[in-house]
This record gives sequence, structure tokens and C-alpha cells, in this order.
Amino acid sequence: MRTVKQILAADREREKFYREQAKQEAQNAMDVDGEPAKPATPALDYVFYSTVEAPPSMIPQKKYCDITGLDGPYTHPTTGLRYHDKNIYEVVKSLNPAAQQAYLAARGLNTLVK
Repeated sequence: MRTVKQILAADREREKFYREQAKQEAQNAMDVDGEPAKPATPALDYVFYSTVEAPPSMIPQKKYCDITGLDGPYTHPTTGLRYHDKNIYEVVKSLNPAAQQAYLAARGLNTLVK
């Protein structure tokens, strides 16, 4: 299995190869009008893993139930845990503070439960 460093290094090498190839093709281009060919910088026509840029998504992030993993449209007012329906709400209400903290930590929130 390749590491991220190896993948990025291979991608840089591939990108360098394609740039050199495009530069060589531009230098070897046929001179049609009798004037010497201008050394133009080759446009980057290739998309690489390291060159793909995209703006942040405008779609809101999906919210999932902390207990079941299903859609979690509701949030418990005091703990901040997300839940799926009223049956899961009963489970969330019955959790002790340590379990609530564990669920919040699994989601990446480290807030204190009141």
C-alpha cells in the first residue's frame, strides 16, 4: 500500500513529465507562417490530484443521529446530541453524562454536559 507522500510525489513527477512533454511539443511545432515559433508557456490541460481546486460546498452538511447513524433532524436541547425520532429521544434522555460525553466526543465535540 502506498503512502500519501508516495502518491503526491508520483503525482508531481507525472505533472512534471506532462509539462515537459507539452513544452517539447510546443518547441517542435511546425512553423506555418515563416516566423520563428514563440516560446509559449504550455497551458495545464491535465488535471492532477494536487491541482484540483474547488470552492467550499454550498450544500449544508448532513446531520446524523448520534445513536443510530440515521438522519438526525432533532437536537437534544441540553446535551446537543442529535437523535432520529421520539424513541431515540427517550434513549438520549436516559443516558448518563459519561455516555453523553462519549457520543459527543465521537462526533468531535468536546463540550461539557450541563
